[in-house]
Amino acid sequence: MIHARKTRLMMASAAFLTLAGPAFALDGADMMKKLSAALELNGSKLSFDKAEADGDTVTATGVKLQVATKPGQSLDIGEVTFEGVEEADEGGYYAETVSFPDVDATDGKDAISLKDIAIGGLEIPGNPSGDTIDDILLYESFSTGPLVLTVKGKEAFTIASMEGNLTRQENDAGFDFDATIAGVQADLSEMDDAKAKEAIEKLGLKQIDGKISMKGSWELKSGHLALEEYALDFQNIGRLNITMDVSGYTLEFLKSMQEAVKAAEANPNRKEAEQAMGLAMLGLMQQLTFNGASIRFDDASITKKALDFAGDQQGVTGEQLAQSLKGLVPIMMAQLNLPELQNQVTAAVNAYLDSPKSLTISAEPEKPVPFPMIMGAAMGAPNTIPSVLGVTVTAND
Repeated sequence: MIHARKTRLMMASAAFLTLAGPAFALDGADMMKKLSAALELNGSKLSFDKAEADGDTVTATGVKLQVATKPGQSLDIGEVTFEGVEEADEGGYYAETVSFPDVDATDGKDAISLKDIAIGGLEIPGNPSGDTIDDILLYESFSTGPLVLTVKGKEAFTIASMEGNLTRQENDAGFDFDATIAGVQADLSEMDDAKAKEAIEKLGLKQIDGKISMKGSWELKSGHLALEEYALDFQNIGRLNITMDVSGYTLEFLKSMQEAVKAAEANPNRKEAEQAMGLAMLGLMQQLTFNGASIRFDDASITKKALDFAGDQQGVTGEQLAQSLKGLVPIMMAQLNLPELQNQVTAAVNAYLDSPKSLTISAEPEKPVPFPMIMGAAMGAPNTIPSVLGVTVTAND
């Protein structure tokens, strides 16, 4: 008898929990509204028809995105699925994965397709003010499958995959980030311009193949933004890598910049908007400090081909053209009145032209340089900028 009462009690409890379930269901519409509010910090706006929850899955239909750079125009996204959704602190939401429909657009013989678009670990703030790390829209990963661009019925540009990662640093001090665009291929053999087509053939660039990669970190309190790598690496061409290190790029700086952009977009007078935007950017630049930067190119046979092609256009050999350039560089540099840098550039160019391996331009000041000091030097004494920034030029190192 006691056993029967316990069984009935358990069944009644289960029934109550089942009936009470909808009271604890996710509010898909609320999640989408807060996602849109977070995107508005960047000047974008999200709209949708419906957002229905089924367990921890939210499906939004009729999703459209309007970006700040194209006011009045919307990108039709369609159905977006959020899986592993749960409520977070302060009224926010967390989605384990976000899946988007494949892109497949056609215009006559031209077409573009992009497959397997997904975001992992999406964090939607309940109060998207942009004041703290918890008040901005974040993700842990982003990825896509192949992208194919077809022009006149022929594949002209393809990407095998894209992926990016954003990792919170210890104690939420900032982020480490990286991104890779792999399998970048382009067919340049169908160029219409005769001169461009000839150059492409002579340089061996009818088909290009490579990848693009990026890596860096951002410390929020100091605004220390370090771009450790931004590289374009293509077979039979070379690898171009750019690094940059600045301080002062705080959340407050970013928020002020976003507000300036939104104000400019809202101004119907384009000339006034551009002037106001320029003044705002000039004021914001005062907050930044330059720590260092570099540009490096590692040759993969393109230099010799370029010299041979350019020399042929002038009726000389590539080697003869290289010798002419060696004599021209010091003459051009002398006009800048930078004797120390002139010697460096001349030596580096001579070494590179003799044996093209690598060419590097670095700026490493002894102490961090505030941007106002750089702008002052540019206006008052331009020839001092290389020494202010600690510019050096080297080859084959």
